[in-house]
Amino acid sequence: MKKHVIALVVGAAFAAPLFASAADKGLVAISMPTKSSARWIADGSNMVKYLQEKGYKADLQYADDDIPNQLAQIENMVTKGPKVLVIAAIDGTTLSDVLGKAAAKGVKVIAYDRLIKGSKNVDYYATFDNFQVGVMQGGYIEKALHLKEGKGPFNVELFGGSPDDNNAFFFYNGAMSVLKPYIDKGKLVVRSKQLGMDKVSTLRWDGAVAQARMDNLLSANYTSAKVDAVLSPYDGLSRGIISSLKGVGYGSGNLRMPVVTGQDAELPSVKSILAKEQAQTVFKDTRELAKVTVGMIDAMMAGKAVPVNDTKTYNNGVKVVPSYLLKPVNVDLSNWKKVLVDSGYYSESQVH
Repeated sequence: MKKHVIALVVGAAFAAPLFASAADKGLVAISMPTKSSARWIADGSNMVKYLQEKGYKADLQYADDDIPNQLAQIENMVTKGPKVLVIAAIDGTTLSDVLGKAAAKGVKVIAYDRLIKGSKNVDYYATFDNFQVGVMQGGYIEKALHLKEGKGPFNVELFGGSPDDNNAFFFYNGAMSVLKPYIDKGKLVVRSKQLGMDKVSTLRWDGAVAQARMDNLLSANYTSAKVDAVLSPYDGLSRGIISSLKGVGYGSGNLRMPVVTGQDAELPSVKSILAKEQAQTVFKDTRELAKVTVGMIDAMMAGKAVPVNDTKTYNNGVKVVPSYLLKPVNVDLSNWKKVLVDSGYYSESQVH
């Protein structure tokens, strides 16, 4: 997969255009945060593919989750004279200066999946309905534990995403919109008493950090009690959490695996769902996000109305950024094949 992406990048940035009209429409620069997650690799390759199909050249770069590296890459991209800059930020609060330079050169900016904060020079935002992602995760726990039917009390622990990623707060708040009423009623019990993003966040979405925190939660609070559910906002964290749980015997003998949520439908987590370890993930079809983003670019360049469906939700501290929100999809043991394989996102052989 990585080799395939690198080939695309080299082809897009340096080689002769694959389409005759590529030189006509100009250059689009794409800054992605990391290759450590399969979803960002897919985002990058899909963006390049759809841009080339529309007749653009693409300059795709990955920043290895290093903020100064991303800033340097974007500054370098701006000097090449792109028409549009598409940025999935590592830290959405660090880009104001470089975006000022882009604006001075007339470069339009689309925030991709993660909102860029504190800058007036963000023209559009393409993402999924991030609050709804959290609602789905919280709702899955609600349904699995039959909380609506009055069952309980159950023990739950909460994990949040990276505190420098605006999306993490939407995920957490969406989930808590479902779970907090049950916590208030005592039907869900957070034995660690760790609630709120200041307590439950996981810097850089790091699975090893989540695993270490779960180890601590288990040893401090669950020597004589069991965990019934873990809210996890992302598959990479879920896998770390599950490793911790398995380390103390969950998923073997009479100790059932708790309900563990996730997001991104990463292949190892789909396999974990089939193994009845992770319970759920939220699928965000990055092919569709890339298509929508390229559609926005094309409309901007043609002087047409840019497709958006939300002009209220995403205030970056300076302005409300016009946004296009795509719908996420719940995936579990009951529908993984229909959603992920039948749609062509994965092949059957990849999953098994």
